[in-house]
Amino acid sequence: MTRALLGACALGLATGWNISNTGAIATQLSHSYGIGLATVGLFTTALFTTHLLAQIPGGRASDRFGARRSGLLALAVTAACAGLSMVAPVAWLAITSRALTGIGTGVSFVAGSAYVRAVGGSPAAQGVFGGVGLAGGGSALAIVPQVARLVGWRAPYATAAAIALAGLLVLAAAPADARRERPAREAGLRAGVLFDRGLYRVATLYAASLGLSVTVGNWVVTLLNRHGGLGKGAAGAVGSLTLALGVVTRPLGGWILREHPRRARFAVGASLAGGAAGTALLAVAQPPEVAALGAALVGVAAGIPFSPAFTGAALLRPDAPASAVGLVNGAAAAVILAGTPLLGLSFGLPGDGRGGFLAAAVLWLVALLVLPPARELGVSEAPRSRSG
Repeated sequence: MTRALLGACALGLATGWNISNTGAIATQLSHSYGIGLATVGLFTTALFTTHLLAQIPGGRASDRFGARRSGLLALAVTAACAGLSMVAPVAWLAITSRALTGIGTGVSFVAGSAYVRAVGGSPAAQGVFGGVGLAGGGSALAIVPQVARLVGWRAPYATAAAIALAGLLVLAAAPADARRERPAREAGLRAGVLFDRGLYRVATLYAASLGLSVTVGNWVVTLLNRHGGLGKGAAGAVGSLTLALGVVTRPLGGWILREHPRRARFAVGASLAGGAAGTALLAVAQPPEVAALGAALVGVAAGIPFSPAFTGAALLRPDAPASAVGLVNGAAAAVILAGTPLLGLSFGLPGDGRGGFLAAAVLWLVALLVLPPARELGVSEAPRSRSG
């Protein structure tokens, strides 16, 4: 199981890294390409667009051909497209290659989750996989600027290629996932996952957990710098909690689902309520202790629902588990695509961003109102806690 989990984590790491690697040196890329920061932002937008579109097709590929095989192909695509990005500092080339990279990352993440499940990994293992995915994004923010001192503007792409190639070796050494016959569809499963209304409550849950936390995380430093009386360094340290804590809280959510399944729904609901409270506290922005508490609460909400959402989606569609997970993950990507620019626009309105954060807090509560029942959060699949 250890080799299998390492292989899955390699897929998660490659995905997370590519989501934030160009943003890590956005100003340097702007100078090297001779373009504005808004255009540099399109490097990430292009990736997220195809990442979103690849979710359900990537899930179907894992369901049909096997998660490990799909993951190997996705890592190869990611490495090749990162190499293409290094040819020349030309904006159209970067946008095109990043869009192609998004196909690789979209398939990679769904395949990683499916692979953990296919080799018999527990919800806690699923949480570890998810935590590594978040860690990839945070690590890129810290490491890419250092590598840029050696290789310049190619640093985001060179590091992405290296991680994808290393991931190929790790996943190739991991055991094959067992192929199993897909169960016959029941009457309630006759529609494709896109039209399966039973999945949409789980999708809403994960769209809030990841989607809102990433959206808030993209603008929290700006908010705290303007209204919290914090310098950019301190604001960055506080703001990083919105995602960094997910490295711990994603495995924690899986552990709760496995060891204390009867408490899983309460834990998920409490995390959503905490996300709402935390986002509202960030809107207040000061004193720094209040801002730090708010960021930490958002970080908890970014992680706890991960394993219940993915485990529940797969359980709801046993005939197409990876496709169901793709739909759920795609919902979060859609929120990030739409929410990030909209929250940014709120900085040009009265309140200078605070109104946007309060609106995001309300959206956390909307997700809480449609919280799925326990059976849709994978509780029936999780073993009871052991005693003695």
